[in-house]
Amino acid sequence: MKTLLELTQVGIEFKTPKGSFKALENVNLKVADGEFVSLIGHSGCGKSTVLNIVAGLLQATTGGVLLSGREVTEPGPERAVVFQNHSLLPWLSAYENVEIAVKEVFRGKKSRAEMKEWIEHNLELVHMSHALHRLPHEISGGMKQRVGIARALAMEPQVLLMDEPFGALDALTRAHLQDSLMEIQKTLKNTVIMITHDVDEAVLLSDRIVMMTNGPAATIGEILEIDLPRPRNRLELADDAHYNHWRHEVLAFLYEKQRKVEDFAQHAKKKNDTKTEKTPRMKVVS
Repeated sequence: MKTLLELTQVGIEFKTPKGSFKALENVNLKVADGEFVSLIGHSGCGKSTVLNIVAGLLQATTGGVLLSGREVTEPGPERAVVFQNHSLLPWLSAYENVEIAVKEVFRGKKSRAEMKEWIEHNLELVHMSHALHRLPHEISGGMKQRVGIARALAMEPQVLLMDEPFGALDALTRAHLQDSLMEIQKTLKNTVIMITHDVDEAVLLSDRIVMMTNGPAATIGEILEIDLPRPRNRLELADDAHYNHWRHEVLAFLYEKQRKVEDFAQHAKKKNDTKTEKTPRMKVVS
């Protein structure tokens, strides 16, 4: 498959009152056109930082990001972001919240009638046709997130970036939205990069799972190719040995391999510190 997005030697440092903090180091990743990639890892491992660099909301200190061969230096409509918080404007209806994005991207490119049809089409994709004119306070949390996804899709992005989009929802609503997302990707064949803390969600949705090491200087520890056939049915997969194998692999990294990586890093640091202490100091002759 053709590479759409490429991160090369990406690193970032932040200035703090205690000095420089290196959040990411040597992050290398290629994402194919139409691929679904999940980023997973412990809190503070830099998942959201990676996503924000791809979105153009943060600038890497070292390395960079290419999208379709062009360097990413700022936000753009070819990269739509869905956050955990739906971020809908409370005084606008579901239709109007999507309309804002459509007008911004397609003003002068689509007629008023075409924009109306496009807005309704994207709300239909997320099963919100029945609530076009409801305000955010009149719909549930899951429905709000559906509108947020519709707004992102309506921009026709090359890459859909999702930062724990279902993290604040109850289990049943989350499952429904996961199924909707699989259905949407099957229809649109869009490229998705999603952050999650949920192992089952990552295995169910992903073509690949990128597992991050803990920070500081977090990086990619391991990448799993999830070769489960599509379409995927959560009930059928519950007792599937292959599904449970990948689930175990992710858990093993998060709770076992990650500890070994940290122990190795601490051992290397201790060894380096010991070498420094043993290095003889030159005498200064007055």
